[in-house]
Amino acid sequence: MHELFRKIAHKTAEAVGSARVFVLALTVVIVWALTGSIYDYSQDWQLVINTGTTIVTFLMVFLIQNTQNRDSKVMQLKLDELIRASRPARDRLVDLEDLSDTELQKLQNEFERIQKHASERANRKNSSQG
Repeated sequence: MHELFRKIAHKTAEAVGSARVFVLALTVVIVWALTGSIYDYSQDWQLVINTGTTIVTFLMVFLIQNTQNRDSKVMQLKLDELIRASRPARDRLVDLEDLSDTELQKLQNEFERIQKHASERANRKNSSQG
């Protein structure tokens, strides 16, 4: 079931993200707009586009969330592998997604201090050379 959903979600995401499908959707909206005068801009005429867009939006939310979750997981695994393979890297950074917000903030502050010190060293080095 999960594998079937993954395959369907992947194929659908590829298709929906294409220029061809965008042009199709744009054509549907233009045809709908042009038929307004034929149906006297009735509530039924409006209901057609409202219902269609609501259904598409509802389904796309799940599709986008699935694709985003998968892409995020893949990126995280790639980063974990790079951290693991790098000697000077700290292995404790591999599972950052399991840290609390407070722990993540402390780590972010640490990296900001490291960046600030690196910038200061570079500035001192540049001013001593100039």
